[in-house]
Amino acid sequence: MEGSIEQRYAIKFCVRLGKNATETYSMLREAFKDDCISRSQSGRWYKAFSVGRTKVVDEQRSGRPTTARTDANVERVQKLLDIDRRLGIRQIADTLDISTFAVHGIITQDLAMRMVCAKLVQKVLTQEQKDLRVLRCQELSELIESDPDLMNTVVTGDESWMFEYDPETKRQSSEWHNQTSPRQKKARMSKNRIKAMLIVFFNVRSVVHFEFIPEGTTVTAKVYLEVLKRLKRRVARVRPDIKDNLRLHHDNAPSHTAFLVTDYLARCQTPVVPHIFLIDKEFSFKFLNMYQIS
Repeated sequence: MEGSIEQRYAIKFCVRLGKNATETYSMLREAFKDDCISRSQSGRWYKAFSVGRTKVVDEQRSGRPTTARTDANVERVQKLLDIDRRLGIRQIADTLDISTFAVHGIITQDLAMRMVCAKLVQKVLTQEQKDLRVLRCQELSELIESDPDLMNTVVTGDESWMFEYDPETKRQSSEWHNQTSPRQKKARMSKNRIKAMLIVFFNVRSVVHFEFIPEGTTVTAKVYLEVLKRLKRRVARVRPDIKDNLRLHHDNAPSHTAFLVTDYLARCQTPVVPHIFLIDKEFSFKFLNMYQIS
């Protein structure tokens, strides 16, 4: 800035000496070398001094300030965001009559804020539900401390919709053929449009029992009761070590908490482990792939 003021004095001096604009710029180039102002800027100041201008400093310009990122505007933006955190930059700029560039600078630099999307979770819990889960965890922890073999006796289960897949691999479909017989064709494994409801029960070792619900049938209390009866018989055959102290764990679906089911479990003296977390709906698929259940 000081070099520019100095050159303006030189231009004013050249005007007083009667030099023209070209001569003036040539003398500036010779005197200031690479620090010389541009030809157009030299011409503007030469014309201004020629018509009677005396000041070499810039005049005070009217209009909005060079920057809108003032403390007052930062406070205004903060108050607006406190009311609604989802406002966009353009909405804030239109509301406060500030440029979008200034609003973006205030939010990202002065307020150190950034737009963050909501995190998707399986379920938003109330404080009461959270406290209940903590209580259930403490109870289970105490039970496991008193009986280390507790988890071996727990059988958990859930229902889930499944798409039908062709489980046979290319290697499994191989056959013996002679040189003249046509080669067998097999399509790639793909998901079928047909869906089926699957119920799976498992413990810490492996799958204990699974069955598909017939098409057109929903899992009512009566259907679930029959499934539990078959589960009891299955446990007696494949898990005889836990048949007398079996503990069942399932979620709080209406068919699971119906009177028919709870009454049957009470008569069979089968305790229900308190439900804490929802069973992952993909868990059945993982077990199906692990044990190649078809």
